[in-house]
Amino acid sequence: MADTPAHVPAGPIVVGTDGSPHARRAVLFALLEAQLRGTGLRAVCAYDYTPARFTGYGWMAVPGGATTLYEQLHDVARQAVTETVHELRKQLGGPHVEVEIIAEAGRPAQVLLDASKNASLLVVGTRGSGVWGRLTLGSTSTEVVHHAHLPVVVVPADSRSASS
Repeated sequence: MADTPAHVPAGPIVVGTDGSPHARRAVLFALLEAQLRGTGLRAVCAYDYTPARFTGYGWMAVPGGATTLYEQLHDVARQAVTETVHELRKQLGGPHVEVEIIAEAGRPAQVLLDASKNASLLVVGTRGSGVWGRLTLGSTSTEVVHHAHLPVVVVPADSRSASS
């Protein structure tokens, strides 16, 4: 009889979310997958509203002391992800999944790729609006698929809500 390998917990599942209905579908998929695998979830919201983004645009210069604006953006993004995860967790029921919430400034695809370094799966949604949307991926999901070092699931838009 062959020895069976000891169960080694897999890395967490990373899911990208931006508060859109498509991202909610991705979070729901990721939560269910984390339950099935018995692993944790890392919900990541990336935003690119940092002072560096506006460098060189004098008319868009950030007034002195406006760092609290960026702190508020971070807090709002983090709170939105926390509320979404809590609501979907409640809706799904089932085994408890440990969830780490990350809100980070930067390009969404790069933030997701960085957050998935020790993960077992990366989950993203796609816009999928209309006929063309169902045939193509959004820029973030496309970049993630092409540059990821781990399996990626792109959760399609709900076909019932997409216009034809």
